[in-house]
Amino acid sequence: MTVRAEHGAGSTEDLYRALPSVNELLLVEPVQLLLEAHARNRIVHACRVALQEIRQEIAMGILSPESLADRIAALPLAIEKELGRPPRYSLRPVINATGVLLHTNLGRAPLSRKALEHVVEVASGYSNLEFDLDGGERGKRDVHVESLMLSLLERATGVSPLAETHRAIVVNNCAAATFLALHTLARGREVIVSRGELVEIGGGFRIPEILQESGALLKEVGTTNRTRIADYAGAVSTNTSLLLRVHQSNFSMEGFVERPALEDLVALGRRTNIPVFEDQGTGLVQSLEPYGIAGEPTFASSCAAGCDLVAASGDKLFGGPQCGIIVGKREIIDPIRKDPLFRTYRVDKLSYAALEATLHQYLSDATDEVPVRRMVAVSALEIERRCTHTAESIRDSGLLAEVVETQSVLGGGTAPRARVKSFALCLSHATRTAEELLRALRQFDPPVIGRIEDDRVLLDLRTVEPGNDSILIEALSHLTPPHSLRERGRH
Repeated sequence: MTVRAEHGAGSTEDLYRALPSVNELLLVEPVQLLLEAHARNRIVHACRVALQEIRQEIAMGILSPESLADRIAALPLAIEKELGRPPRYSLRPVINATGVLLHTNLGRAPLSRKALEHVVEVASGYSNLEFDLDGGERGKRDVHVESLMLSLLERATGVSPLAETHRAIVVNNCAAATFLALHTLARGREVIVSRGELVEIGGGFRIPEILQESGALLKEVGTTNRTRIADYAGAVSTNTSLLLRVHQSNFSMEGFVERPALEDLVALGRRTNIPVFEDQGTGLVQSLEPYGIAGEPTFASSCAAGCDLVAASGDKLFGGPQCGIIVGKREIIDPIRKDPLFRTYRVDKLSYAALEATLHQYLSDATDEVPVRRMVAVSALEIERRCTHTAESIRDSGLLAEVVETQSVLGGGTAPRARVKSFALCLSHATRTAEELLRALRQFDPPVIGRIEDDRVLLDLRTVEPGNDSILIEALSHLTPPHSLRERGRH
C-alpha cells in the first residue's frame, strides 16, 4: 500500500481533505515496518508531527496539488526521520528580537555566564545547601546570599551597618514575598494602601486579592489619582499593622496626580510606630539615569529611605533568577522566616546558585556581564552597525531588509514610560505576508521571535545577543518551509 493524494481544484479545503489520516498512515507498508522496531505511541506521534508540518505549509499557501502529492508520498520517509531525531523539548531557547528586554512570555532576564556556570557546578552533584561546613551540622540555605545582598545594599545606600540591623530571605517570586509578609504581619489586621496602588500584576493577580487571601484587611485611602500623607495619617487606628506602598510598575499616571514621597510615609510610620512595607517590584539596584531612563525607583533607595520591609523580584531589573527577595529589619524578618508558609515558598539550590553568582558580579563591579544591564547600556550606534551587517549578509532574494530606528522597552512590568533608542531590521517579502514571515521565523531552530508594525516585521537587535547574529542571518537567508528550516537549524 502506498500513500496517495487525490488531485482536486487546489483550494485550501481541497488540500486539507487530501491529507491521509493517522490511521491510514499506519497501514502503509513502510510505516508497518517501522512499527516492528518502534513503540506504537512513538509512531503515532511521528505521524502527527509529519502531518502537522504539511498543514502548516498549506496554511502558508506554499503548496500546490502537485507539490502536496509529492509531500504526501514522502510521508513515510518524514516519519522515519522524525523517529531518528533527538527528543524535542517543549521548553526551548528562542532568539528574542522583540526589543522587549524583560519579556515575561520569553522568560524575562537571561542569566549571566557566571550564573549559569555556578548553577551547573551546584546542580551536577551534591552541595552544602543546608549544611554547615564548619560545625558539620544542619545549616540554613539563607546564608548563601543574605550577607551578599546586605553588603550590596549597604554599599549602594551608604547606610551602615545593615548586616547588624537587617536580614534578607528569598522566596520563589515577588508575589509570594508580598503574600508571605502580609500573612505573617497583618493577618486579621488592617493594611493601609493608596487606591492608586491597587494594581493588577501579571497573570491577573491583583493586590486587593492577595491582601484578602493573606488574611489582611484592606483599608484604602485617597483617590485613584491623588493620595496625600494626611490620608494615611487619618486612616491609622489601633488595628493598623502595616503601611503598604506598591510600586506602580506596569502603568503610569500623569496630569492631576499626587503621591506622598516614600520618606514622608516612613516618617509617619515612625510617629505612629507602624512598619512601612514597600513592594518595590523591579529589583533595580543601580539607577538607570545614565542610560536616559529617569524616575525609576531602586531597591537601594527604598532601603535608604528607611522602609522597615522591602520586597523585589530577582528576575527583572536585577537580572538574576526568578525569585522574590525580602529585606527588612531583623525583628520583622524573623517572624516571616518562622511562618509555616515560608517553607512552601522557598527556592531550590539552582536559584540560590544563580542569585549568589549574580550578587558577586554586582559586588565585583562586573554588571556589564549581567545580560539585562548590558542590553540597557549598549549604544544605539552599535545596534545600528549590527543591523546593517545582518541586512547585508542576507541571501534570500525575495526578502527586503531595511535598517530602521525604533525604540526598545524594558518590559516585565517595569518602567512603563521608559523607551531606549534602538535599531531594527524591517522585513518585507515578495510573496509572504508579515504574519507568514513571523510564523516561518518561529519554525527555525532556535525560533526567532519578532513583532509586526505597519504590516512589516521588525527584529530589534538590542535584545539579541551578538553571538546569535550569525544564526539570525541563517534564518533570514533561508525562509523556506517549516520542515526545511528545522533541518537546517540542526546543522
